[in-house]
Parts: sequence; structure tokens; C-alpha cells
Amino acid sequence: MLDFVLFLAATWLLPGLGLYLMLKVMWPPVQRKISLFLSVLLLSLLLQLPTSENRTKEPLCFPQISPSIVRNGDLTIGTFIPMYSVEVSSVKGTGLFGSKPDKDCRDYKWLYKNYQQALTLMFAVEEINKDRNLLPNITLGFHLYNCYHSDERTLESSLRWLSGLGQFIPNYSCWEQDKCVTVIGGATSALSLQMGTLFDLYKYPQITFGPFDPILSDKAHFPSLYQVAPKDSFLHKGLVRLMIHFKWTWVGVVTVDDLRGEEFLQELTLEMANNGVCVSFTEKIPVSERRHKESHMAFIPRIIASTTRVIFIHGDTDSLMILRYSQFPFLPNYKVWVTTSYWDITMRPQYIDGYNFHGALTFSHLTREVPNFKDFLRSVNPTKYSEDIALKEFWHSTFGCTEEPEKLNQGQCALNASLETLPLLYFDMTMSDLSYTIYNGVYAVAWTLHEMFLMKSEKGESWVPHPWQLHSFLKKIQFNNSAGDQVFMDENRNPEAQYTILNYVTFNMDDEDLVKVGQYNPQAQRGEDFTIDEEAIVWGWTYAKVPCATCSESCGPGFRQTPLEGKPICCFNCSLCPDGEISHQMNVKHCMKCPEDEYPNKERNQCLHKLIIFLNISEPLGMTLICVALSFSLITSLVLCIFLKFQDTPIVKANNRALSFTLLISLNFCFLCSLLFIGRPNSVTCLLRQTTFGIVFTVAVSSILAKTITVVLAFRATVPGSRIRKWIRSRVSNSIVIICSGIQVILCSIWLGTSPPFPDIDPHSEPSHIIVKCNEGSDFAFYSVLGYMGFLSLCSFIVAFLARSLPDTFNEAKFITFSMLVFCSVWVSFLPTYQSTRGKAMVTVEIFSILASSAGLLSCIFFPKFYMILLRPDKNTKESIKNKVNSRGKFLPEV
Repeated sequence: MLDFVLFLAATWLLPGLGLYLMLKVMWPPVQRKISLFLSVLLLSLLLQLPTSENRTKEPLCFPQISPSIVRNGDLTIGTFIPMYSVEVSSVKGTGLFGSKPDKDCRDYKWLYKNYQQALTLMFAVEEINKDRNLLPNITLGFHLYNCYHSDERTLESSLRWLSGLGQFIPNYSCWEQDKCVTVIGGATSALSLQMGTLFDLYKYPQITFGPFDPILSDKAHFPSLYQVAPKDSFLHKGLVRLMIHFKWTWVGVVTVDDLRGEEFLQELTLEMANNGVCVSFTEKIPVSERRHKESHMAFIPRIIASTTRVIFIHGDTDSLMILRYSQFPFLPNYKVWVTTSYWDITMRPQYIDGYNFHGALTFSHLTREVPNFKDFLRSVNPTKYSEDIALKEFWHSTFGCTEEPEKLNQGQCALNASLETLPLLYFDMTMSDLSYTIYNGVYAVAWTLHEMFLMKSEKGESWVPHPWQLHSFLKKIQFNNSAGDQVFMDENRNPEAQYTILNYVTFNMDDEDLVKVGQYNPQAQRGEDFTIDEEAIVWGWTYAKVPCATCSESCGPGFRQTPLEGKPICCFNCSLCPDGEISHQMNVKHCMKCPEDEYPNKERNQCLHKLIIFLNISEPLGMTLICVALSFSLITSLVLCIFLKFQDTPIVKANNRALSFTLLISLNFCFLCSLLFIGRPNSVTCLLRQTTFGIVFTVAVSSILAKTITVVLAFRATVPGSRIRKWIRSRVSNSIVIICSGIQVILCSIWLGTSPPFPDIDPHSEPSHIIVKCNEGSDFAFYSVLGYMGFLSLCSFIVAFLARSLPDTFNEAKFITFSMLVFCSVWVSFLPTYQSTRGKAMVTVEIFSILASSAGLLSCIFFPKFYMILLRPDKNTKESIKNKVNSRGKFLPEV
């Protein structure tokens, strides 16, 4: 075997390592999966490699690797629940978890209350199998494995399930693998991450029932992982509401040393600072390997010696295992503990340790009671489930039986007893947060399979579901559970958690309880979201009333001292410096203002130089606007060339082709003038921006007005002997353009002569930026130019609207009407938007208005003619026109 491993390493693993290093540089997503695959293969080889211990004899413990509980069915669910904690360093051999944990070969301890999660799984599966409306003629089963609090053992346990062998082989399975459809596991984020990365290789959907973690919602890294638990986005706010209610301003915080704990710590401390609450100390508990014997006694003396009387703890049953086993027995610590959801303070190694948590408060998820669940728990015993080895072990341990677990059914050890009689240390009849999530997860799988079954049945296809097929159904599934709560598998729609505040009370060594004393609903209105019953709270052995936790630590940079009236000078709130002010020393009483060209950083402990901003040519927005402007200019030039080429055709000659050419040239300049607004403003661009824009647009609108008047006069001149004929000559339309444009030139000249635009800076509109802009000099002149252009546009629109019903052989009135409607709509929307924006956005709005209105004129007026010239040349002939004129009985002279 050893020779084979060496040969495999030389011929396959070394080239594979080279490929891995290449992919690590070239493609990080592939590198992650390749890394996992190589780790799995190497782990499997090492576990099968003979050692000095197992070459001569078989392992003494767990000779057959199997799930702790098996329920066969047409389709099965792989489930991983932490029911035992195992001393990692004492594990030897290749065994993982068998039908009977043996304390002679490994040091293990029951996590008694977690067995409720296994019973919840059994309850949900039995309930689904009895429901004739859900998965008819199909039964669900499950394979339940213990999930160890170890990175290595978690990976190994997952591989055991995938292969079903005592010695696992990757990509080989001796289970009826076509029955396995999904995985439910991951009581913590760490376990979910380890399991999810492996199961994603095989496209198995994994439903994690641990606390919601935003990191696991990244579908790019965890495409096969689904979270059912509600979000805890407002948990830190609820904890601070509790502090404010009891006027606790001096508290300690204990959290786990991982990313989730770090993010929670940042959110909590920021919320505390905003509400005048100070942190006495913070402790981070390591979670690299979760061993029940591992004890870090160093931080316990620090907690006990701290001056604060209230300690807030954030974590879960897994990550805070060290804290639970680090308590001093028989030594009360005189602290009030406030714990968050998912850490069960009643899960203790010994009775006496519970006294340290007597009077603790815990935020638990508020859930509705699942019907028939407690009745199911009351009926559970080893006689009813004789094949359940884990239940026999649990029963043997909790009820103190003397018989061996295998012979439990033949003895008389509490077979008629009920789980309801067990103290809270061992079992809780109320469904826990994790159990409730497991219940919803099992039903999510059932409803997903049901939807697939219905779809296949409608198509008349045979139904053999594969794990990868569940994804498209699973991510869309939503349903109401038996408790009446709506369950989503789309993590973006997961609801925010509501919390019930429980008080842990220890009456004696066998009598303890969790009493509801309050509630927090972050979705409710302010004043109704938080309720607490002070009279119902037991504050432990030391305090007969609400403990006092007031005093403050030093205010760091970015804060100032705000004295509390009637308190000593050392007791104060730390308030964040006001906007525009900083403090870069400890314990300052007054913050100082930043200079005008600087602004405070996020922490408000130093002043940073403001960035100079303008619509830069090199940034994506500037480049995009330039490309759009040049593209429209190119299109306009193309249209102009086509019109020049076909200038002698009837369509081009109609309604004064000189005006059409003038309009096209002015529109081209309109597109190009937007380029003056891009780049850093200077004296030249500031002078040319608005004036060039105003003049070229006035020429364009004047040309449109002249064309519209020409249309009206042309149709009036069809009457023989009409005097209007002399007004439809080209010089009349040219005069309209020159006069209207000349007025705008005069206005711009007066503007430039009296109060011209100039480059300016604005350091106040945006706190962290200095805006370089063009000061218009005279707002009255600027709006006069815009107003005159708007007046011409309105006139063109009215005249075109009145002439829209004239015969349309050469009538452009309809197109002009629509184009001017678009034009006016753009500029009417421009005014309020322009006034409400600042900086680059203000310039961008004007550029967009220029481009949009110009594009509207070009497309509405010229594209119909462009279409006729290029695509319908048969209608652009004199014969076609004569036939159309004869049919209408009208005659329109060419102008």
C-alpha cells in the first residue's frame, strides 16, 4: 500500500500540484475547488495508509462506520447534527462515529439538548410521510450523522456519507445514491462553510440550519448552500435597547474570534457609542478547534476582576463551548450575563456550573409553537424506536440506567418515563431555534420534491430526481409551515428575526427554567418594538433589583466627553464629534473644526484633504458621454451626406431643403457642444459652454420654426391668386432663422459683456470633496437664454400642432410636433433636476439634456425621410407624388 501511495504521489499528485499552482494565479474560483479536491484525496490516502497501530490489529472502537440514526425511504436526506463533542487530540485510527461511542477509545460527551434536533428531524419526516397531500406514494428517509466540532472530522464525516464506506473513496458510493437528494447540516457558520465547499463539488443542495451569516449568502462562492434561519441584522440594536432601558452605560462584551463575531462587535460598539453606552472590556474567544476539554482560564479571571457587573455574550453553542467549560465550579462570579440567540446557557457540563448563569437574560428567536410536537416528544422512548441506537445511548445517560444500552429494551430502566420529566440541562420540551429551522428545512425539501413531482407528472415523464435538479426549484420555493409562519428559501427574502427575552432561573440542582420576561420586534414602531417586565426578572444570587452598571472608559480619538449630571467626573458619555469637527487626543472636552479645504475621516480623529472633483474625461462617465456625443454627431453627419446626395429628390426638396441642411448642421454642433462640459473647467470653456449651447440650439429651433411656418404658408398658397405665395420663398424662412438667432446672440453678448461665467470652486456642497465648476456669473442671464429658447420651442410646437392634420404628402408637421414634444419634455424636466444636483451630477444632467433633446429632434424629423430615401425609393419619385396628389385633389408647390 505504501509503495502504491508513493507511486501515485510521483505520477499524479506532483503534476496536479503544478496545475493547482497555475490555477491559483490564473483563476481563483477554480483554485478553491481544486484545493479542496486535492485535500480530500490526500486525506483519504493518509487515512487508509497503514500505521504502526493499525497494521497489526483492527481499531478497537467503531469498527463499522454508519449513521447514528437511519430511516429508509424512497428518497433520503443526509443530516449532520452535533450530538456529541469529542476531544479532537485524542482521536486515533480511522473510525469516526459508529453505532456506539466508546469512552475507552475516545473522550466524548453528550450534547444532551441537541438531541431535540434529531427528534425534530424524525418528527418532520414522519409528519410528511403521513400527509397524503404532500409527496403522495413517496416516503422520505434520512441518514443522521454526528457532526463533530472539528475541521478535519467535519470533512471526514461528510465524505463518509458520500461514500457510505468504512474507508471512504472519493467519487465512489455504496449507498443507493440515487435516493439521496439533499443535505441538512451546519449548526454554525464554520461547519456550514466546511461542509458546503465539499458538497458543492457534487452539486448537493445543502440547507444549513445554523444562524444566518451574510458571508454564506454569496452565491458565487456557495451556489449550493441555502440558509433558512431568519436574519439577525437588528440583534445589536435590541441589545443596546436593553442597555438603555436599564441605564447600563458600563458593560463588557465577549464574542468569538471570527469574522462574524468581529462584524457583530463593530455593529454593537458603534450602536452603543451612538447611544452613550461605553464598553468596559472586550474578550474574543478562539474557535480554531472546538474541544470540550480545551480550557482558556486566562480570560475568566479578567472577566471576574472587571469593574463592570453586566457581561454581554455573542456566539453559538459551538463557538462558546470553551467559555462553558471554563467556569469555576462552586464559585459565583457576581455577574449578570446577557446572551444572544443560539447559545443555550443551560447546556452545561455539570449542575453546579449553572449557578454562575443564574439570573442570566437571553435573546431567543420568537417562533410559533409547532402543533403536535410536544405530544410527539412525550411519546418518544426506546421501546417505540428500538432500532435507534442514539436514543438508547441518550436514555441510558440521562436517566442513569445501569443496563448496557444494547439491553435497554429488556430491562426496566425508565422505559415508561417521559422526556418531559428531564431537567432543562438534559432536554427542553420547547422547540429550540435550531430545531425550528431544521423542521422548516425538511419541509422545504419535501415541498421542492413535491413541485418537481407535479411538474414531471403533468409531462408524463418518469421521475428520478437528481440532487442538482433540486436547485432551480429549491431557490424559488416558499410555503407556510404548520405553525403559520411563511418560509422562504430565497435568502434575500428571509425575514428579520423577532426575539423573546428569557430569564434563566436555577431553583435548585434539579429545577431550572427559562421564563419569558420581554420581547423585541425590530419591525414594530418605535415605542412598541421593545417590552420588558422588570418585576418578573430574577437577577441572580447577588442582586435583588436591577444591577447598576454605570461608569465610562476613556473616550478615544473622534469622541468628546459629555458629563452626566449628578455623576462623578470620571463617569461620562462618549459622544461622536459633530460634523466637520475632530478630536485626535484621548479624553478631550471639545472637538475642533477642520480647515475649509479638509474634512474629518470616518473615525473623526484626523482631518483629510478634500478631493478635487469634476467631470473628468478619463473616468468612465466622462468617456461614455464623449462616445455618445461623437456617435450622434457621426450619425448626423451621415444623414447630412445622404440628404446632400439625394438633394434633388422630392422628399428632400419638400419644405425647403436649405432649412433641412441648416437644421442638420446646427444639430451636429449641438452634439459637439456637449464636449465643452467635460473636463476641468477653465476660463475659455466657461465662457463658451452656455453661450455656444444657447446659440446653436436657438439656430436649430429657429430652423424648425421656419420649416413649420413654411408648411402652413405652403398649404395656404394652393388657392390660385393667393397673396401668400410670395411669403413662401426661401428668403422669408431664412429671415426667420436669422432674426430669431440674432436675438439670442444679442442676449449672449450682453451676458458676456456684463457678468461672464468664470471658473469657481465649491467646498461646501459635499463634505469630502471640493467641486470645480463654472460659475454662471449671472443666473438671470442664464435663465433668460434658456427662457428664450423655450419660447421658440413652444411656438414651434403650437404651430406644428395646428398644422398636423394637413395632407401629408410633404407635410412634416406631425413629425415636428412629436419632436418638439420630446424637446420640451426634456428641458422641462431639466430645470428642477438641475437645481437639485451638485458637482458632477449637475454637469451630467445638462449634458444628458443636450444629447437627449438633440437626438429627439434628429430621430423624429429626419429618420422618416431617411427611411423613405433608402428603403422606399419607389415613393420618392415624381410619378408617385402626382398619383398621390391627384388622389387627394390637392397641390402643394415645392418650396
